[in-house]
Amino acid sequence: MNSVFGDQVTEERAENARMSAFVGAIAVGDLVKTTLGPKGMDKLLQSASSDTALVTNDGATILKSIPLDNPAAKVLVNISKVQDDEVGDGTTSVTVLSAELLREAEKLIDQYKIHPQTIIEGYRIASQAALTALENAAVDNSGDKEKFHNDLIHIAKTTLSSKILSQDKEYFAKLATDAILRLNGSTNLEHIQIIKILGGKLSDSFLDEGFILAKKFGNNQPKKIENAKILIANTSLDTDKVKIFGTKFKVDSTSKLAELEKAEREKMKTKINKISKFGINTFINRQLIYDYPEQLMTDMGINSIEHADFEGVERLALVTGGEVVSTFDEPEKCKLGECDLIEEIMIGEDSFLKFSGCKAGEACTIVLRGATDQVLDESERSLHDALSVLSQTTKETKTVLGGGCAEMLMSKAVDTEAQNVDGKRALAVESFARALRQLPTILADNAGYDSSELVSKLRSSIYNGISTSGLDLNHGVIADMRELGIIESYKLKRAVVSSASEAAEVLLRVDNIIRAKPRTADRQNM
Repeated sequence: MNSVFGDQVTEERAENARMSAFVGAIAVGDLVKTTLGPKGMDKLLQSASSDTALVTNDGATILKSIPLDNPAAKVLVNISKVQDDEVGDGTTSVTVLSAELLREAEKLIDQYKIHPQTIIEGYRIASQAALTALENAAVDNSGDKEKFHNDLIHIAKTTLSSKILSQDKEYFAKLATDAILRLNGSTNLEHIQIIKILGGKLSDSFLDEGFILAKKFGNNQPKKIENAKILIANTSLDTDKVKIFGTKFKVDSTSKLAELEKAEREKMKTKINKISKFGINTFINRQLIYDYPEQLMTDMGINSIEHADFEGVERLALVTGGEVVSTFDEPEKCKLGECDLIEEIMIGEDSFLKFSGCKAGEACTIVLRGATDQVLDESERSLHDALSVLSQTTKETKTVLGGGCAEMLMSKAVDTEAQNVDGKRALAVESFARALRQLPTILADNAGYDSSELVSKLRSSIYNGISTSGLDLNHGVIADMRELGIIESYKLKRAVVSSASEAAEVLLRVDNIIRAKPRTADRQNM
């Protein structure tokens, strides 16, 4: 039979299309599942075109960096990215859970010939039951300041324990919690600046109360300024030339040329005089400042900082409470930035400017030290995950227990729900419970323990009502998660379950995949 499609279009139908979707998604799940949990391993990603190598165990980073051809695999990459944007952590869990749900669905379709729509109905019922159980198990300590602070530190430790910072997790958990508590409930991580400086070791990293800028003051300017009044600008103070492209001057004597230069210097002087009217003692420019204007400013007692990059200028405006200006005609309309002290400090081999006592008291800088670029990059990703989760937890203050405890509680609720569901949907609901139980199984596998024994012990413990049991992967036993302080954010777990079941649902609905090459000029207008 001739296909109605053009010559460059391929079509996969029914079984083949579904298999293709399942295979792609399951392969992606298998790719990242070894990075799950405190004993998860890292992946080394090397680009063929450049010589950059990336070592990471962050699910979203791994999936983002790999070019995938399978359309179903791309859906999983997408949910891990959304999880990363929304909560910051749990990117591997969401991918693995989605892949496990599809693996279970594949069995149901193969063995029991259940219609995909029936499976979707079952999954809907199951995910509803799981989320309700999760909500009931969540604890909210936001009323008690000390308990909540402990919760935050435990959440940070749990998040960091699966990352490169796990050896110093006590230290970094405290560092991340302190940084987040300075934000006073805001989730804007812009205020927390992370600076990576090669050298030293990870545990040399520290949290600085002020804002640190990787720049120096101009020549012959004091290294320290108290009660700084700061004007943040984006203006050209580089050339004293006439700025019209392609302009030509004809002069018949050198004295005329000198006049021209004099006029240009006057122009620059006028500009600097305008700037001095603002009553400031620090001038920060996004662009270069040449020697002449710098000299003029030094004479007027104004310290200048040049070439503070775009991000630096934006952040500075944010933390000092000023605005970025480009014209200097109306000083009274401009908001100046303020801080108590600006001084030059040395970190490692480099000198930096430190702004302390900023107007936005929440601003702070985390300085990361490490032996190689890869270590620093991965530490930054780990810390970013911890900071994101913590900042979300200050908004949604409920917490649940980690170590496979929350998953097992949800699986118990889903199994109970399956008994109230009639017909083939019940099989789909049970499958959902099995997929949830896969997460603790993978945790145990990655740690090198006998997963079937550990998980069945955990299952009997939780099904018998000991609802705080979980896997202690350092000793390979079932332990009380509340005592061990293995706590996770409720919002993170909720996002994992709801995103994974929605992604599985999208892929289950597929029964046809049509691939077409992009139209090219030589393809006739069909």
